[in-house]
Amino acid sequence: EVHLAESGGGMVQPGGSLRLSCIGSGFIFSSADMSWVRQAPGKGPEWVAGISASGGRITYADSIKGRFTISRENAKNTAVLQMNSLNAEDTALYYCVRDGVTGFYRYLEVWGQGTLVTVSS
Repeated sequence: EVHLAESGGGMVQPGGSLRLSCIGSGFIFSSADMSWVRQAPGKGPEWVAGISASGGRITYADSIKGRFTISRENAKNTAVLQMNSLNAEDTALYYCVRDGVTGFYRYLEVWGQGTLVTVSS
């Protein structure tokens, strides 16, 4: 069974930092491109960041670029999202996602349960 488990969410003050982790199981983690996606209350999903299987290719949404860093530790089947300079607009449920790739087609194939991040004073 393919499974993704996020952790690290919680309450943080504006300007603070959080580190989200995602542990994958049931598949060859080192062969999978990974993404982080978030969904704020009352809004649709927003793709945040992506990283290739080897970690050599990384992309970010403009809304978080310069503040968040995506990384991975394949030996531990783990993907990480380091979030700095958080503000209220970052409040959302954050999902770890395994990307599906078929030729040039890319999609968000497998989603974790999500971990809640709340930025408030």
